Amino acid sequence: MSTTMRIGFVGLGNMGGNMAERLLHAAYPVYGTDRNQEQHKALEQQGLLWRKTPREVAKAADIVFTSLPDDGVLDVVASGPDGILAGLAPGQIWIDMSTVSPGASRKLAAQVHALGASLLDAPVSGSVPQVKTGTLTIMVGGDEAVYGRVKPILRALGTPTYIGDHGQGLSLKLAINISLAVQMLAFAEGLLLAERAGIDRRLAAKVMAQSPIGSPMLKARAALVLDLPDEAWFDVDFMQKDLRLALGVAADAQISLPSTVVADELLSAARAGGYGHRDIAVLYQVLTDLAAAQSRGSSSPAIV
Repeated sequence: MSTTMRIGFVGLGNMGGNMAERLLHAAYPVYGTDRNQEQHKALEQQGLLWRKTPREVAKAADIVFTSLPDDGVLDVVASGPDGILAGLAPGQIWIDMSTVSPGASRKLAAQVHALGASLLDAPVSGSVPQVKTGTLTIMVGGDEAVYGRVKPILRALGTPTYIGDHGQGLSLKLAINISLAVQMLAFAEGLLLAERAGIDRRLAAKVMAQSPIGSPMLKARAALVLDLPDEAWFDVDFMQKDLRLALGVAADAQISLPSTVVADELLSAARAGGYGHRDIAVLYQVLTDLAAAQSRGSSSPAIV
């Protein structure tokens, strides 16, 4: 596909806004909308063509992207007289990069197919730094021939891989996020243990990140544990949403995910402590808070 293909983008938050910016830099015409236009004036200055509704975006574009927080918002954006479905025409392609439930995505794919258009679920692994550098891991579910048509566009955002049928890209994304949460929790536990043994926290974090446990994710987030950023790369609320989706898929498959259950409990504690919008690196602080509560002889109701 050439850059003459018109791109629509609905959902211009931290992830979606930066994706749209990369597509603009790749010389694609990009039409976009979000709930708050004022936050995206910078994108308009870079060439984004603003439209008032998702329907208008769909009508203006050849390919529509969405990057949305959850099933409910996806349904709102898709449905109704101003929704994407109302603006889709036969032959159009909708690429949903949201992390939503595989079941909701499959249901939406059927609705899109009934209009003569195509839907791909294409969730991503990576955070804002990976969006900015075009190094996202993109997992795609849906029709393989449709994927082949949009693969060049997805390469502007990262490395796309065709996974399988509708919903399978999402299932793999949820599988990855289980490990992301559990690794972050295990690193926080180990760091707290080392610190309480009298080891300098920064030294311990450095050595741990350089050791065999130092995955790319941990190496990137070790600094965030030490100096928690004001702007989250991936916040607690979104991570817990993804773990709950994974637990739902596991229940349908009749399998147990014990480490996911534990991570979910700690994320509940984080939210109870007011950390819902902080980066998941805050799990270290959550464990510190729990330790302080235990030393006072109290306990947290968020932990079973």
